[in-house]
Amino acid sequence: MSTSLQLPRPRLAGLRIGLLAESDYVEEEISYYRRRFAEEGAEVVLLTRLWGQPSLTFTGHEQRAPLTVSGDLEELDYARLAGYAALVVPSGQVADRLRYSEDVSTAAPAVELMRRAFRMPRLVKAFSCHALSLVSAAPGLVRGRPVTCHNNLVGDVRNMGALYTDQDVVADGDLLTGRTVDECHLLARAVIERLDPTTEDLA
Repeated sequence: MSTSLQLPRPRLAGLRIGLLAESDYVEEEISYYRRRFAEEGAEVVLLTRLWGQPSLTFTGHEQRAPLTVSGDLEELDYARLAGYAALVVPSGQVADRLRYSEDVSTAAPAVELMRRAFRMPRLVKAFSCHALSLVSAAPGLVRGRPVTCHNNLVGDVRNMGALYTDQDVVADGDLLTGRTVDECHLLARAVIERLDPTTEDLA
């Protein structure tokens, strides 16, 4: 007699997670986030600066795999941002490319997005590996907060006033950080646990 497999209820049903993207992303990491968050019922939206285009196609760092993105991060004002439960800034060169500004007297749109996001404490912000470099132009966002990052970025985050913590993943309320791309599964787990209403009191 056959028996049906009872799958657990998705923990993030109805939630939307924004995943920032640019060229030289790490293919396995982006693929993992998209599958894992979707597995828990979340809608995953790829976001980038579209420069007025309807979509842009980026290439990965290792296999040069194409990734087409149509979500425009510049459209995320406070009202639209309120529709997201989390923003994830991945490893690779994504943060470095997104912090580019053609006018050095003006912050990049992705940095302005982070400024809005950090004013919304219910919105989870997750950064992997080198991703904290995105907020180097707005160091007050992480000043005094415990974080982890790639070893190459430790001096930078200390200069931002953040409290470097020698751990694979560090959770500080709405701010989650992962040491390297190799810990992306742990960072994803931290995001899920933070958003899961049954574990909302996770420290």
